[in-house]
Amino acid sequence: MFSKGQKINDRYEIIKSIGEGGMANVYLAYDTILERNVAVKVLRGDLADDDKFVRRFQREALSASSLSHPNIVEMYDVGEDNGNFYIVMEYIDGKTLKQLIKRRGHLTVTEAIDIMLQLTDGLIAAHDSYIIHRDIKPQNIMILEDGMVKITDFGIAMAINAADLTQTNSVMGSVHYLPPEQAAGKGSTIKSDIYSLGILFYEMLAGTMPFRGETAVEIALKHIKDPMPSIRKINSKVPQSVENIILKATAKNPKNRYNNARELHDDLTTALSPDRENEKRFIFKYAEDDLDETKVLDTLKDELKIKDNKLIEEKPEVKDITLEEFDDKKKNKITKILIIVCSILVIGLLLIVVIIPTIFKTPDVKVPDVSGLTVREATKELEKFGLTVATKVKDDYTDEIEKGKVSKTEPEARQTVKKGAKIVIYKSLGSDKITIEDYTGIDYNKVQASLEVKGLSVIIEYKTVDDKGKYKGKENLVIGQSPEKGTNLLNGDSITLYLPKVIKEYPDFINEQYKVSEVQEFCKEYDLQLEIEEVIDDTKEEGTIIYQSRPAGSEIAERVTLKIKVTKKTPANGGEDGKIDGMVPYNNGEE
Repeated sequence: MFSKGQKINDRYEIIKSIGEGGMANVYLAYDTILERNVAVKVLRGDLADDDKFVRRFQREALSASSLSHPNIVEMYDVGEDNGNFYIVMEYIDGKTLKQLIKRRGHLTVTEAIDIMLQLTDGLIAAHDSYIIHRDIKPQNIMILEDGMVKITDFGIAMAINAADLTQTNSVMGSVHYLPPEQAAGKGSTIKSDIYSLGILFYEMLAGTMPFRGETAVEIALKHIKDPMPSIRKINSKVPQSVENIILKATAKNPKNRYNNARELHDDLTTALSPDRENEKRFIFKYAEDDLDETKVLDTLKDELKIKDNKLIEEKPEVKDITLEEFDDKKKNKITKILIIVCSILVIGLLLIVVIIPTIFKTPDVKVPDVSGLTVREATKELEKFGLTVATKVKDDYTDEIEKGKVSKTEPEARQTVKKGAKIVIYKSLGSDKITIEDYTGIDYNKVQASLEVKGLSVIIEYKTVDDKGKYKGKENLVIGQSPEKGTNLLNGDSITLYLPKVIKEYPDFINEQYKVSEVQEFCKEYDLQLEIEEVIDDTKEEGTIIYQSRPAGSEIAERVTLKIKVTKKTPANGGEDGKIDGMVPYNNGEE
């Protein structure tokens, strides 16, 4: 256990504990490097002591960290600190779906469908990346205040073998959503996640799980052999179309289920459509009883024998024998042991020298050419040849292959490798050449944004131009560029955009007969200080500008003072010599 203030890996400072489970303790922590709150899950119990599990957990968690989707909790980091194995992920301030169901009893049909649509949307992204969750349950679903749904625990869920019913003490939570094929030891597929989603859908609408029992084995057997209870008998408000979705998602035979999460998502979008009001109950196309329910009991047998779900105690048979019989039996036993040992040695030698090298010799395979195919098609083709496809698809710029299609593989096509070798798929991002257009006359903000998105570096420079009104109000428009139109640049190259540097000049306020209000607007526009002096002049119209301190045609500098003189008529009750108190008469332009 970690306490407040402790640091994990000298980076994640513990704020408080926010949850404890069978697999991990969960802490709210502060990332001191990226300065953000994160959730840290620290593995506990037998999981942290199991080297095989830890290696698998680290591998699967790193694989899941490549997922990026609004409905999947983002994984930031995986590591180990003093024997504590941890996973760092996005901190979600919300409650689990399990808590919501407990508080509400059950959800409305529209609420449940909305949650299911978000869950399937997230799983579509995961399945498209060939990642199966394997432990979908309401405890692993977070609900935010705004209704956003987040799927958690991808890395941990993928690392756990869900068929092992005794591995963790969290199994009673997971077994309620366990697909029949996993319980029967047949492994997981994307259809396994769909089954768990169907059980989850049922629980949201019913407020309870469809299969319950006192032990994990009892519940697992019900998943294998018991029919799915009718949700409409529990919640009469559920339409038949919705029950059909649950029945199809939770079919015991995977052949009867949705092929993928996208099909389930599409069916959910039309579940409440008027044209599905009179939909008939879903009928399975394939038999539902072809799963072997005894396989789920294999891990519990050990030295006990199970028949018809009952334990049978074997009692040894006791028989009296004579001393001679004992000696004979002893000799015979020794002889048999010698014969068996010699036989084993001969067979072992034969296996080592001849049979094993022949059986286990790995055949050579030529890598097929999958360029031009989709990633899904290429994966199927490679697997058809017995090759293993790497989980992460790499990006590749190329002029030859359409964007989004496979451009090449590593090892390359037609190269000879051993069967089972790992093949890395490269997906085309299209050409990395960026053809420059003519950006003259376009706002540089738009041009800069579009070019930077394409990976170019944009440099802005100014060119001096004459201000004849041509560029007034057009200071943001591009007037030139380097390189010119038609040039091909590569990601990371730079382009220079030229903007007009307009020389701003003072107008002739006197001869152009500006009004005082117009001068005031001019000064406001160019951030100038204006001083107005009134002089008496009965020969001109009142308000005429007869003087400006900054000559017409001179360059404007910001925040300087401009002085003007404006005429005013002599008042009828003027002062002595025609002067007005506080005013200076205009004297041929001289002060």
